[in-house]
Amino acid sequence: MQPPEYPLDAATPIVATRGDRRTLEFAPGEVQSEMRLSDPDALVLAYCRAIMCFALFVPRPRHILMVGLGGGSLAKFCYRHFPQARITVVELRADVIALREQFHVPADDARFEVVHADAASYLACMPATVDVLVVDGFDAGGLPPVLGSARFYGDCRRALRDGGVMAANMFSYDPHYRAMFERLRLMFDDRVCRFDKVAGNNRILFAVKAPLGGAAPRALTVQRLVARRDGLGAGWLNRLLARAVVRFLAHI
Repeated sequence: MQPPEYPLDAATPIVATRGDRRTLEFAPGEVQSEMRLSDPDALVLAYCRAIMCFALFVPRPRHILMVGLGGGSLAKFCYRHFPQARITVVELRADVIALREQFHVPADDARFEVVHADAASYLACMPATVDVLVVDGFDAGGLPPVLGSARFYGDCRRALRDGGVMAANMFSYDPHYRAMFERLRLMFDDRVCRFDKVAGNNRILFAVKAPLGGAAPRALTVQRLVARRDGLGAGWLNRLLARAVVRFLAHI
């Protein structure tokens, strides 16, 4: 496979260290990822904690696939706190991968791998081996259109095992947000939900691959419950829930 390409005028990633905090930015002040040097595996940003609510749907994943490495916050947390899981991270940009040591991203080993590839092409060839799929592939311009297309969402669904869950990060102010949301609903037969007001302008959508027959998996039951009230019915309760999920995972 040929190395993937990205625009020649793409913003060079910036690593900034301020006291105990280290950030990855594509423009000064526009934080993409944040790490505490005193606790590199902790989840600092609210949207990362919100994404970890996937554990409510699939508490013991065997294979976690992530689109977008960034500063590696989610990858590091999952590597440490899901020791039974194989973790694959697909990252388009070689210059972002080159920063992995500065953000304490673990080296590749038997159950952890960072793949330099275009996620759309990678997912198009992916067999149904994934329990949790996290799509967080932002660049300086936001979410690339290809990662919000119907074809991509169809490939994501096909890559999931029955009962698997996809966590998709979008911006509420993205002019294409509504269209992407509708495509996701279509590709996943309306098995989509979210926790309201859990991470500011980030909208974390959870889409479940329902099996064609048989008993409903846990993920589908959780999806139906969350969809009724967009989580616990209030933003502050949803934020507390996300923190509680992260705290629980960090101590088991």
